[in-house]
Amino acid sequence: MKAQNKLKIFNDPIYGFITIPNTLIFDLIEHKYFQRLRRITQMGLSYLVYPGAHHTRFHHAIGCMHLMKKAVNVLRFKGVTISEDEENALYIAILLHDIGHGPFSHAMEHSIVNGVSHEEISLLFMERLNEEFNSKLTLAITIFKGEYHRKFLCQLISGQLDMDRADYLKRDSFYTGVAEGNVNSERLITMLNVVNDKLVVEEKGIYSVEKFLLARRLMYWQVYLHKTSLVAEQLLIRVLKRAKELKSQGVTLTASSALSYFLNHNISIENFDAKTLDTFSQLDDYDIVSAMKEWQFHDDFVLSNLCDMIINRDLLKIKIKKKAIKVEKLDKQIDKLMQRYNISNHEANYFVFSGEITNQAYKSEHQNINILHKNGKIGDIINASDHFNLKSLAKPVTKFYICYPKQKI
Repeated sequence: MKAQNKLKIFNDPIYGFITIPNTLIFDLIEHKYFQRLRRITQMGLSYLVYPGAHHTRFHHAIGCMHLMKKAVNVLRFKGVTISEDEENALYIAILLHDIGHGPFSHAMEHSIVNGVSHEEISLLFMERLNEEFNSKLTLAITIFKGEYHRKFLCQLISGQLDMDRADYLKRDSFYTGVAEGNVNSERLITMLNVVNDKLVVEEKGIYSVEKFLLARRLMYWQVYLHKTSLVAEQLLIRVLKRAKELKSQGVTLTASSALSYFLNHNISIENFDAKTLDTFSQLDDYDIVSAMKEWQFHDDFVLSNLCDMIINRDLLKIKIKKKAIKVEKLDKQIDKLMQRYNISNHEANYFVFSGEITNQAYKSEHQNINILHKNGKIGDIINASDHFNLKSLAKPVTKFYICYPKQKI
């Protein structure tokens, strides 16, 4: 058998050429669990707003690994000791940090599984791969779980300035064309250092951090929490919930075997066993789109109309308010819908609903961004910055939305 060349290079539109660090990383990328990420959209249904936003979780994971390589090199150059095993574990952990995402990224967590987060599923995948790869992922799993004794390594995977955020802001900005999110990730990484086992940013990097936090806030309002993306994702969640409800009543629905499995079973973290994980690994965006293309012609009023709205981008009307939506306003829309189409209150609730969205660019209570001053003192970015708006970025801003049909369903 011909030996395979594992020293491959990716040509990335954001960073240019990305090299694979070693053969273990290559084998993980080649694995079917990771290849599935090519079929999972990074930004869910945001392409209904930004037509270019068709990039995948695969793109993102490779980009994160590239930035992690830069971070390791920068820290080593500044005298921070990182062993070869720790370096490899960082690459594995960041490469696989999103491997548990379901179709359209977040919609599945709120519909056909019961409160199982993508982080929990990522961990299950990593543990399964650890068995296949003779325990070579053990240290990566420890760092991913935040349990490693060198805390700055955990911060590089999950923290205020982790490689995940450093990539997705720049990448999502590029593919959506929203220039406000275009952060200089590589400049920010160059400013990183470690003091007392924690990540810090050198003083000359203050403005890069300010830009990073501001970009994060703007990307959430303009992209991730854009009202059209929001209503589309809520519709998708309701499509899957209705399909699961109909299945439980014995209604026949055309779907792939992987999707049917999750529609037929009540899955929680307690019963997310090996078979469930294998079935989950077969599930991607294509299963959902194919199902909705069929279901838009189903006899069920709710399911067919919800699917038609997404497939043909004729979505519900959505209004965003500063104050909580009054119950009377919801009831009025529900009553109107029930009378117009002779449907039950339960069915009408699929089309009329409210909720809230929160944007907090800097969660200082979770983990600080510390600035290393030239005199050796360390202080929080809020106190170190002269940006008048930075304190407000640490405060959560909550808005409320109401969705209801346009004149015609």
